[in-house]
Amino acid sequence: MEAGDGDWSALWAEKIEKAEKEKRRELVLQGQLTDKKIQQTSSLNPKIYSLTLLNYLEISQSPSLREIDAGIGNLIHLQSLLLCRNKLSEIPRAVGSLKSLKVLDVSVNELQALPEEISQLCDLNTLNVSCNQIKALPTGLSKCVKLAIINISKNEISAFPADFFSDDLELLSTIVANENAIADISREISNLSALKNLDLSNNKLTEIPSELADCSKLKEINFRGNKLKDKRLEKMVNGCQTKSVLDYLRAGGRGKGKGKKDSGEKDDSREKEKKKRPDKRQKNRKEEEEEEEDLNRMVVRVLHVSDSPTAVTVKVTTLVKEVRPYIVCCVVKGMNLKSGNALKRFLTAQIKLHDEICEKRTKATIATHDLQLVKGPLLYDARSPKTLKIIPLGRKEIKAADLVRQLQLEAEEQRKQRKRQNVSGLHKYLQLLDDKENYPCVVDAEDHVISFPPITNSEKTKMRKSTSELFVEVTSSTSLQVCKDVMDSLIVKMAELNKFTFDHKEEASLDLETDPANGETASEPAANENAEKEASPELTVQQVRIVDTDGSLKVVYPSKTDLNMDISNLTVVR
Repeated sequence: MEAGDGDWSALWAEKIEKAEKEKRRELVLQGQLTDKKIQQTSSLNPKIYSLTLLNYLEISQSPSLREIDAGIGNLIHLQSLLLCRNKLSEIPRAVGSLKSLKVLDVSVNELQALPEEISQLCDLNTLNVSCNQIKALPTGLSKCVKLAIINISKNEISAFPADFFSDDLELLSTIVANENAIADISREISNLSALKNLDLSNNKLTEIPSELADCSKLKEINFRGNKLKDKRLEKMVNGCQTKSVLDYLRAGGRGKGKGKKDSGEKDDSREKEKKKRPDKRQKNRKEEEEEEEDLNRMVVRVLHVSDSPTAVTVKVTTLVKEVRPYIVCCVVKGMNLKSGNALKRFLTAQIKLHDEICEKRTKATIATHDLQLVKGPLLYDARSPKTLKIIPLGRKEIKAADLVRQLQLEAEEQRKQRKRQNVSGLHKYLQLLDDKENYPCVVDAEDHVISFPPITNSEKTKMRKSTSELFVEVTSSTSLQVCKDVMDSLIVKMAELNKFTFDHKEEASLDLETDPANGETASEPAANENAEKEASPELTVQQVRIVDTDGSLKVVYPSKTDLNMDISNLTVVR
């Protein structure tokens, strides 16, 4: 039952008045209630701008919100301002008055520009303007000397401001700028002494400056999807690990030039050597390229349903249509998670995919399970939160309604402890369940819920270092193609990680947990020795069929059109 206009107004006013009366430091307005009120008044309640004690304000998921009043400048104690997933066309210049602001998130709006006044935010730590239509960043960002994370992905930006690569930004550790039109990177990027993560994939770069290798803390780079002049370098950025690419840049590419740390004398000696043995060097270079290409090659084999008598099938009920209708699944075999930090690297990569391609789980959610603990056939269903029970990762069995309530309380406490900074963990996904009468879930043959997207998996099917066969699911409320794109990216990342583990030959670390499938400890020496002998970077992806309640096929993954990415060192054998 929907509330009438009077009810909406009363609820809206009551929430703001309560915040004012109780002198609250935090206010969250999001979803249907907020959007309904904005539709009625065409603006926010002006009383919001009088809550000068606020240090955390979130107004999100309101498509009717198209502008923010200049009164926002009155909230001088704000530390976090989240205006994401609305329809804002501009940010008022008054935002420059928020001198205490540390987090500004205006992602997923319709912004075409940012006010120059953002450069006045000297305490700003995190700036997220992703998924807009911004064509250029304001100059003066180097004045935001505490800036550590900037996300400008999925815009129309063609260049960084002239002063962006300044040594004033000595804390800047993460730049996410994928899917723009950036054509050049300044050689002054080496000034960013704290830079650890750099994502410039899917831009219009033709060169990568060798000075990038002088960023001593750089751990992860992504330049995929750029048409580089140096074709060998292009192959490397599409397949090699960060260290290999940086080593190549540090050496000046194909012997032509050096990073700024190399001396001119070494360049001269190399030229002399080159003149002495030109034919041999050319031959050696070709052999090196071929050898490097072979070493970096990743192989993924597709096992068809018809070739596997134990193939998993997932049946989809009609109830999920109104909640989260799209799902694709597959089984991945050959993943080595025993060695060193392999499992940790994989879980970290999954979190990154959730934040980036899944857009913080708003577009899609990934779930991975130990196949040996999954009892098929499976059912993708939607159930009432009062009856749906799950054993969440690291928790005891609980009803979905109680879990959500518990997480909401934890989120409130987390904000208080962190002085109203943004929440982390499962808590930041609760909003995705707003106004849902039923919750989506994947259920096994014994009617145990193994997955509750987009919130959590079940402890029953939790992955461990002993896991070698994974059941993987991707669900979405957006589209089936989104599910497939995310699954493609996940498979490629798994292949990269498995190749990295194989190449570095890390020792198998002990996993003292008991395998619930057979009651044996997963770290027996003999088992580890056998695993090392059979180690291979090759992965096998087994198809999984998704059918309706009548058994009619809805989708199978991977099909012939899946995993068809233009990655030079990836071979898919079908």
